[in-house]
Amino acid sequence: MPNEINTFGPLLSHAANTWPQRDAIIFPDQNLSYQALHAAATDRAKQLIALGVKPGEHVGILLPTAVEFVEVMFGIAMAGAVMVPINARYRANEIQYLTENADLVTIVTTGQVAEGVDFVERLCEGLPGLEGAADPWSLEISVAPKLRNVIVLGDDMADGMLPEAVVNAKTGDVADSAVEAASNGVKPEDMAMILYTSGTTSNPKGCMISGGSLIANGRALAKAYEMTGDDKFWSPLPMFHIAATFPICACFDLGAAYVTMSYFEAGTALKLLEDTKSTVTYPCFVTIISDMINHPTFDDTDLSHVRVMNSNLAVQPPEFAAKLKEAMPDAIQVGTFGLSEASGSICSTPLDAPEEQRITRLGSPLPGQEVKICDPDTGEEVATGQRGEICARGPNIMMGYYKDAEKTAEALKDGWLHTGDIGSLDENGTIMFHGRFKDMLKVGGENVAAAEIEGLLQEHPAVKLAQVVGIPDPRLVEIPAAFVELHEGQTATEAELIGSFKGKVSSFKIPRHVRFVTEWPMSTSKIKKFALRDQLEAELAAEKGAAE
Repeated sequence: MPNEINTFGPLLSHAANTWPQRDAIIFPDQNLSYQALHAAATDRAKQLIALGVKPGEHVGILLPTAVEFVEVMFGIAMAGAVMVPINARYRANEIQYLTENADLVTIVTTGQVAEGVDFVERLCEGLPGLEGAADPWSLEISVAPKLRNVIVLGDDMADGMLPEAVVNAKTGDVADSAVEAASNGVKPEDMAMILYTSGTTSNPKGCMISGGSLIANGRALAKAYEMTGDDKFWSPLPMFHIAATFPICACFDLGAAYVTMSYFEAGTALKLLEDTKSTVTYPCFVTIISDMINHPTFDDTDLSHVRVMNSNLAVQPPEFAAKLKEAMPDAIQVGTFGLSEASGSICSTPLDAPEEQRITRLGSPLPGQEVKICDPDTGEEVATGQRGEICARGPNIMMGYYKDAEKTAEALKDGWLHTGDIGSLDENGTIMFHGRFKDMLKVGGENVAAAEIEGLLQEHPAVKLAQVVGIPDPRLVEIPAAFVELHEGQTATEAELIGSFKGKVSSFKIPRHVRFVTEWPMSTSKIKKFALRDQLEAELAAEKGAAE
């Protein structure tokens, strides 16, 4: 009988009652059963209730990917509140913006988690008045007027913040029945999460997502991947990412184990995959897959137990397919397309689809979801094979952007989410992603897709990864410029790479500049193209100034 629970807190409670001793979460150095996770999440809910958090209020999570993140995430839900994950990469000004914009009443954090990463320090910098606050139980922060307190987990002490031990001293006043009532009082259509988009071009937008949407999308993914309670689902993505949250729903709905790691490092990831015998893997992004297949231990790692891998080969460099097929001959390679506004995936490849379709396309709509391709100017649906804006609707679509009616109206029209992504559907109803409309360059009046130039650059044997941006030009308005990461031990010159385009594309599509990088500016799992653009524009301006 299918599980009909459609809210976040009861999802964990049901799993703990049904499969108490099964692994819920697996880290390289720690496992937690469903029973143990439920007990820990209940304690976290009591902490929040003791702090005065009421159902429907918003609680920020500024933690690394760790067991504590999962405990707090479900603790917030069980307290009837709304979870607001904070990107662990956010600096002080970004934290300040999110804290105020999301109307956070409480933030759960910890101290130093790595060299150069101290969340307490960032909070104090971003929230003037926090450090040295007279009453840490009832803060008065001018830049975040609704913030009442900050709780610091573990043994860390921070001026103006509440140590976990101090809060725990008050949780004895909170009965289990109070947690149960708050958790069961949440409806499927109620907002469960505000998830801020990566903010690669401007201030991030807060996607309001209901618990029903998250769980529905998790179930759709589980159905597409033919998951059972025996599966172990590995995802290296951080807990503040939507591609961690909704697969957790998929796993917890079935009693499967979710396998992850505190931060992605290819060698650690490969060992974890081998040790846990993970069956479903979700690396998704080119930077992650590239690091894994180019790691020295890749060829010696036993990955024969992997039955499904979301590798998105349709948008990866061509050599990836051969390496993955050799390492995982029995694994079904699939693609997916999704975004935060849709609670994760919209499309995924059916496991029984022909291999050619699975490695050259990104799948068809998940169960219960619909996709169409529209002309961005007229809104009319385009013909099969033609490119346009990807639009989607279904139970997974966000409620809107928090406190931003204008952007909500732009994104949600007549029941459809307008994604801002360029795509096409073939005669089989499978989707292909062709880039973002904002990644379209206008070169001398001609539209040029950055993804097309990137794909051609990645055909060069020395190129590991390429990213293309447009930079201003007085004559052509905009010209393409490329940033390239080379394979280890490989060499190439700017002239050589520019020359490789000869005879392949129109001249206006050829990059005018190529710069080589060894490390990409990242936002969660995406490369910050605006940072690359700013870097090159500054360099060219300096050169021009020196010449004058």
